[in-house]
Amino acid sequence: MAQEENTATAPAHQVLRWVAGGIAVAMSLYHMYVAAFGPPEAMIFRGTHLLFALTLVFLLFPLRPAATAGRLARAWDFTLLALGWGAVLHIFFTYQDLTNRIIYIDDLTPWNTAFAIIAIVVVLEGTRRVIGLALPLTAMVFMVYAAVFTQVKFPVLLEQLYYSTEGIFGSTLGVSASYVMLFVLFGAFMERSGTGQLFMDFAMSITGHQAGGPGKVAVVSSSLFGTVSGSAVANVMVDGPITIPLMKRTGFRPPFAAAVESVASTGGQLMPPIMGAAAFVMAEFLAVPYAQVALWAAIPALLYYVAVFFAVHFEAKRYRLAGVPREELPRFGHVMLLRGHLFIPILVILVGLFLGYSAPLCALVAALTCLPVALLRASTRGGIGWRSVFGALEEGARNTLAVAMACACAGIVIGCVTITGLGIVFTQVVIALAQNSLVLALVLTAMAGIVLGMGMPTTPAYIVMVSLLVPAIIKLGAVTPAAHMFAFYFAILSAITPPVALAVFAAAGLAKANMWASGFAAMRAAAPAYIVPFMFVYEPALLTIGGQWLTTLHATVSAIVGVILLAGGLFGYLVRPANMLERALLVGAALLLIKPGWITDLAGLGIAGLVIVLQLSTARREAATQVPG
Repeated sequence: MAQEENTATAPAHQVLRWVAGGIAVAMSLYHMYVAAFGPPEAMIFRGTHLLFALTLVFLLFPLRPAATAGRLARAWDFTLLALGWGAVLHIFFTYQDLTNRIIYIDDLTPWNTAFAIIAIVVVLEGTRRVIGLALPLTAMVFMVYAAVFTQVKFPVLLEQLYYSTEGIFGSTLGVSASYVMLFVLFGAFMERSGTGQLFMDFAMSITGHQAGGPGKVAVVSSSLFGTVSGSAVANVMVDGPITIPLMKRTGFRPPFAAAVESVASTGGQLMPPIMGAAAFVMAEFLAVPYAQVALWAAIPALLYYVAVFFAVHFEAKRYRLAGVPREELPRFGHVMLLRGHLFIPILVILVGLFLGYSAPLCALVAALTCLPVALLRASTRGGIGWRSVFGALEEGARNTLAVAMACACAGIVIGCVTITGLGIVFTQVVIALAQNSLVLALVLTAMAGIVLGMGMPTTPAYIVMVSLLVPAIIKLGAVTPAAHMFAFYFAILSAITPPVALAVFAAAGLAKANMWASGFAAMRAAAPAYIVPFMFVYEPALLTIGGQWLTTLHATVSAIVGVILLAGGLFGYLVRPANMLERALLVGAALLLIKPGWITDLAGLGIAGLVIVLQLSTARREAATQVPG
């Protein structure tokens, strides 16, 4: 009987797959139209975005897998889908009444109350299906707090969460609809045009032959792919199958190979011009152009990848790991001749942002140029056709679902925090715990970011931190953009921090390595990156804040030298293998250079110079003892 039922449901499942594909294409086309011609009213635009997202979620993420789902499970999926449609369409059909009523004053009708509850339940369940329980449970805790432990009346809470732009239909969902959708769509078109192969060949041609070449290839290619991905796990799954076997073949230990790939992939969310989704939320919160956020992120991203690159270099030099033979690598000139034109869409975004055009419009134009650019040369023309267009449109919509649902659910958290004043209370608690010390407040915020990121994606983790923790570090003296970047940075680093390190999970599986060994290796490889956020809080010039380019240049150079020395101390190599005393001196010198100020920089350089002299003299003595006679 079971086999007959599965056979009978196979055509129905195929039809649902086609329907979902058509809806995904329609979702992408709608957002492209809006980017070109302008959005409707905020509630209508965000509601339409959520309507598309809910439809795809309940079609693509059923309660049970399609092969084993019974009629009851499928009926529940369609019931939730119908309720979700009802909740959003209720906003559309009563929009005029909603705009005329006095919020928090006029009473809700029974129907209004019912639709508000339905909307909240459907959003929580949809979010659970896409990204797991952590964020919905967090939202439920905040709702219970607001309804039970404060003076906020339940109807007022429902109005906040459903009938205002401070809840589900808030600015975070607006960011998903306006920005994230277009940039994810751009990434899908880039992948279809073969840009991933360009990034890999480009990295192989410039670093593959060096000591630890495959590890450096992972760093360079992942940083490039991160500009169009924004997802650490997706980055690992694209780069890892190529770079991890190469690293193991040239002598890297499996846990370290997994660590390098996961750390390099995680940094992609920091890489301008296209960062992770949380960067667009930051632009919305701070009311600045997205290009400004990308500029703030440029130097921290450079420091992150310098740290990882030299971690790989020192590990390779210490264990004498060779690169890939040159004859097995693509030549740089050949790569650029065959595929270099695929960089054009990224340049379109950079030039557009520089000229002041809106980020969604830049992403739209860049997406539309991807496939025509690929058709320019025979070397990249293969496989490009109408199927590529529809495939990219469908993939772009599917890849947006996790962010869309996370933003809608995070809106519930923000609505509860706003209406209860919990943010102010939390700020006072953090300041009291930190005893008015900025550094202690930063440590508490960093720990909270890593813990939050263990259970939810970067975007909602960042949103919760902004609601509860960032105001405290601003009050204690941090510059506002630096405080937001600090929260963003640590929400990202949770992807490589055990016990729940999703990027490390993915890479360890590819490397067939122990998860815990890979996780600790990742933390060691990224150790300088954990210090970088403290650097730019105390020296905002690293975010290009302050206007003095000489100050920015000095801070950047000293920070780069500092993270290199820290990697050298942690991995036991600089000019040659370092003993324990030299490693301790290198770490001390690094911390002095990382701390802003000319005096500490000179002291750090002096200690680093001493270590280099010691290592060179040791190398000369060893060479003299090896000379015969």
